[in-house]
Amino acid sequence: MSFNTKQYQWSDVTVMIGGRDIKGIRGVKYTAKQEKEAVYAKGDKPFAIQRGNKMYEGEISVLQSELETLIAASPTGDINDLSFNILVEYGDPAKGNVSIKDELQFCEFTEAAHEVKQGDKFMEITLPIIFLDIVRVS
Repeated sequence: MSFNTKQYQWSDVTVMIGGRDIKGIRGVKYTAKQEKEAVYAKGDKPFAIQRGNKMYEGEISVLQSELETLIAASPTGDINDLSFNILVEYGDPAKGNVSIKDELQFCEFTEAAHEVKQGDKFMEITLPIIFLDIVRVS
């Protein structure tokens, strides 16, 4: 049996927002959650696990120049009014990695806080997002 021990690294990640490759990205994080609760009946051990709503959230970290490009793409000038898909691709077949693509569907930013401190060489902005689903694209 043969298997691939190649691991994905930051240089193998591509993030596209609205079909545009984001060059000023510094990080990406996304999570799928589901409400779950243990159901108790006779005795003191759980009888079952009930499932509730699913939730999708995350964040992207970008340079200030990238944030300005996103703001300019908003017809209102407010980044929180944008709705878009994000495609996150892991892997570089030229390096022996299998390409994996996750599409975060119907994303919206929830805030855009600016922060810069003395001694900073650049401004990095973390933009929280919520979205409706994660779809594995082939």
